Amino acid sequence: MSCCAPLSINWDRFMTLLRSRTFLSRRDMLRTGLCGLGIPLGMPLLLRRTAGALAADALEGHDGTNPERILVVVELTGGNDGLNTVVPYRNDEYYRARPTLAIRGQDAIAVTDDAGFHPSLVGFERLYKDGLMAVVEGCGYPNPSLSHFSSMGFWHTGVPNGGEPLGWIGRFQDAHTPQGVPNATVNIASSQSPAVRGTVHSPLVFDDPQQLRREGTDGEKHAMSGFASEMGSANPSLAFLRQTARNAEESGALVRDAWASYRTPVDYGIGGGLSSDLRKVAALISARLPTRVYYVTYRGNAFDTHVHQADLHSRILMYAADAVRAFVEDVARIGRGDDVAVMIFSEFGRRIEENASQGTDHGTAGPMFIVGPSLQGGFHGAPSSLVNTDDGNLRMTTDFRRVYSTMISEWMGHADASTILKGDFEPLGVFS
Repeated sequence: MSCCAPLSINWDRFMTLLRSRTFLSRRDMLRTGLCGLGIPLGMPLLLRRTAGALAADALEGHDGTNPERILVVVELTGGNDGLNTVVPYRNDEYYRARPTLAIRGQDAIAVTDDAGFHPSLVGFERLYKDGLMAVVEGCGYPNPSLSHFSSMGFWHTGVPNGGEPLGWIGRFQDAHTPQGVPNATVNIASSQSPAVRGTVHSPLVFDDPQQLRREGTDGEKHAMSGFASEMGSANPSLAFLRQTARNAEESGALVRDAWASYRTPVDYGIGGGLSSDLRKVAALISARLPTRVYYVTYRGNAFDTHVHQADLHSRILMYAADAVRAFVEDVARIGRGDDVAVMIFSEFGRRIEENASQGTDHGTAGPMFIVGPSLQGGFHGAPSSLVNTDDGNLRMTTDFRRVYSTMISEWMGHADASTILKGDFEPLGVFS
């Protein structure tokens, strides 16, 4: 149920298992391609329910802690240059290492005596000065990788160098609401992020709300025809799959209706993908979907600025900041401002020194941003030294899993972040 590419499902094996009247194990579901990839992507639409019923289902059996709170994760894909995002404008080493790319002190948006935002980050400046933004410095992980694929995988799973198959958001949802609820996670993208992959929860993944439907391939039609003939069965596997199909149908209807009826006077800027995706999130929040976590991405590997960085980085930072600021304004407009927090990250920063192509190469540590109500704004963590480096790369001063732990425990109200993150990572004390 998406404009994504179809799932690769072994339909013959799937139907054989269904007709065997045996319970489909987790291993069986993985073998047929139906688990861990977002079942709504591949299931034809069957039935409808209301958003109110879904919300009730979502809260049933919930531990009751912060049940109205929503986390929005924004991924800046490509490795954002943290030094030109949060500018150490009083540091002589910064200007020595970047004679061409460094942001001049008089141009930076000063937010502390020593640091300022890139001049394009006017949207961040407004959030920061309104007390709605926390900047977490020096975020990274031990033994960092300079590979986009490997490093992003570590951020997605929250287990660097650990070979973890599930995403940190998927594990959070499974632990927080183990009975599983529809639409607990929404991933707005052309394909599912590994960060939302869980055992119990199947994320809703879509790109274009208007296209959140599909007629089905021949294999799907054949499988679902056989499935429909089994509808009267007491087989628990069939009951589970019928419920999944219902969720797929009602999810598509809710999303399409929410987007079609959504109107806002708020200007999200001209950033294209991210501004459009955050508008979609605002529409679904306005429609009171029971979603606890939304995951969006600044698409296209835009932050991989190896060549002629200055103009490109200026534009994409402006687009991102304007979109986030507008989103915060919009959710406040619809009365949900106190319920929504945003976490922004990139898979790594850039090297301290600029390269010969007026760009920067893959680096290590960089800043993360938390936006939301009732937080301790300002700077958290310590800035990375530009002198005491790791072969020209910034040394981590804050393990990024401390930020994850902050969002899991302080914001979402789940007490056992250590189990989810497979280690003890002290929250930052950002939320009061």
